[in-house]
Amino acid sequence: MKMSYGKHLTFNKDGKVGIITLDNAKGFNLVGTDFLYELEEIQKEINSDHELGGIVINANGDHFSAGIDLNFLQGVSSQFIMDNLVWLQKLYSFWQDLNIPVIAAINGLCYGSATELILGCDIRIAADDAKFSIPEVRFGLSPDMGGTTRLTHLVGIGQAKRLIIGCEEIDAEEALRIGLIEILVKKEELNERAMKLAHKMANFPPVAIRFAKKGINVANESSVASALLFEQAQSTFCCGTEDLREGVTAFLEKRKPVFKGR
Repeated sequence: MKMSYGKHLTFNKDGKVGIITLDNAKGFNLVGTDFLYELEEIQKEINSDHELGGIVINANGDHFSAGIDLNFLQGVSSQFIMDNLVWLQKLYSFWQDLNIPVIAAINGLCYGSATELILGCDIRIAADDAKFSIPEVRFGLSPDMGGTTRLTHLVGIGQAKRLIIGCEEIDAEEALRIGLIEILVKKEELNERAMKLAHKMANFPPVAIRFAKKGINVANESSVASALLFEQAQSTFCCGTEDLREGVTAFLEKRKPVFKGR
């Protein structure tokens, strides 16, 4: 069932995969107040649906998103930022903290706040017409919804400085080369590739997916010793689950496993 959350976003399910679509193509899917509130409502829906095994974020139209709505930016003050930035950052951190994998399927322009949105996702798949830019500096500010943080982790300090301080636009091939995206496909194959991968992961054991995602996040943000300690804890938990026994038994019996998330 397809649900609209206002003028900017829709949310529907295909089996165990939830699909968030940026749905204001005429407005270049710009990010503004209404967009952000609609996104929050969809996140509440995702949190309440325990059957979901994956999320795909895509867009209608020729462009993923041209970034922040400059009309929104005109009304922003330091007081507004002090009152709201933690909330805004949590909207994009939500994807990284979610227990299930999140895939961004990107076509056309992906600028500014839209790039920060996909940085919080687990896997980024781009069409061959995609273009990326983080141009906040030219408008007098620095990325503040994870741009300087996650981009640096993803592509390294030098490339992050080139893209953010230099405000350089890059195409999909260069994005793949520097590690900003993980998969590059032809435009007509974008959504099919994203959905195929999402469905594949959604049918894996939920506990294994959750701990694998969190383990990778921990490893990216902490010491080797801390990451190895997390591996010890998650392995102790996973080795006591019904799903582990089911996965091994089904493989040996050459049948499709039935996972229950416990």
